[in-house]
Amino acid sequence: MKSWDVIVCGAGIIGVSVALELHRSGASVLLIDSSEPGREATHAAAGMLSARDPETPQELRKIAFASERMYPEFIQSLQEHSDAKIDYRPGTLLIRDSRHVTHTSQQLGCPALDPADVERREPALSLAGRSAFLLPDASVDPRELMHALVAAARLKGIHIAHGSAVRKLEVENGRIAGVHTERTHYLTATAINCAGAWAGEISPLPLPIKPVKGHMLDVIAPPDLLRNTIRAPEVYIVPRTGGRILIGATVEDAGFDKHIDPETIQRLYRSAMDLVPALSEARIHEVWTGLRPGTPDGLPIIGSTAVSGYFLATGHYRNGILLAPITAKIIGSSVRNESSAFDLDAFSPDRLAQ
Repeated sequence: MKSWDVIVCGAGIIGVSVALELHRSGASVLLIDSSEPGREATHAAAGMLSARDPETPQELRKIAFASERMYPEFIQSLQEHSDAKIDYRPGTLLIRDSRHVTHTSQQLGCPALDPADVERREPALSLAGRSAFLLPDASVDPRELMHALVAAARLKGIHIAHGSAVRKLEVENGRIAGVHTERTHYLTATAINCAGAWAGEISPLPLPIKPVKGHMLDVIAPPDLLRNTIRAPEVYIVPRTGGRILIGATVEDAGFDKHIDPETIQRLYRSAMDLVPALSEARIHEVWTGLRPGTPDGLPIIGSTAVSGYFLATGHYRNGILLAPITAKIIGSSVRNESSAFDLDAFSPDRLAQ
């Protein structure tokens, strides 16, 4: 039976990024996923790199900004090692009620834009008495990013086994000895749980991961209708190359139910049209739902466990795309038993047992 230095459970953006990082250290790596790589949360994500989101927990900000700074080099490296062109664009307009403009300015450390400046930047945007703040937050197309990650992984000889979910980790004398899927068994001394919303389904260690459902849609509009990502409390609108525009997203406690509710889709679409009336002329192209991995305190779970050789990289909730590069670096250092430049206590798996 073939043995691997490392087995990564879950082949979304976190899992493949981790696999590439560990491969760079010289490890033989196997990626396992129940479906095609990136077909779950990564495929469903909008790809906003929102390090400055006022709702981002304070404990997360340092690694969020560090990961954001890594993104240009991260994308360039992937494009060099694949045939992919990744849609990556800076610029976000944060929309807030004008009654809260002073509070928001203090939170962000920047003033609201003059309405004339907003009109010059985004002529199609209708503020309707609200205020806009320009943020350098970027967005990236997660599907293009995932294509590039998988291409780079395969080019480097990382094996990907999909079609059978990991169910159980084999533990002998307090350390990892192997991984059991629905169909077979693999030998390894190191396993990384990157299974997202399904991370808690892998025994023997229970994890308080809860799937958080989100509805989304995209439309086809004129290619230059929007240049920046638009983020308002009730909706976000993310432009892509060629006129594709993403609209999202709900936050629903629905378990693993991925059923699409047409009324919810229409509500999102109407909210987007309130901000960008020209979207009423756009054509709906695709609708979908995704499951984000949530935790009780809203923070990811990153690091080693009480089982020797078992590491966790999950629970990223709405920040999986943003945090992929830094998570890979943190897990790489942890597996290699290197010290980290970050205080990781807030993300430690140990906190969940307390």
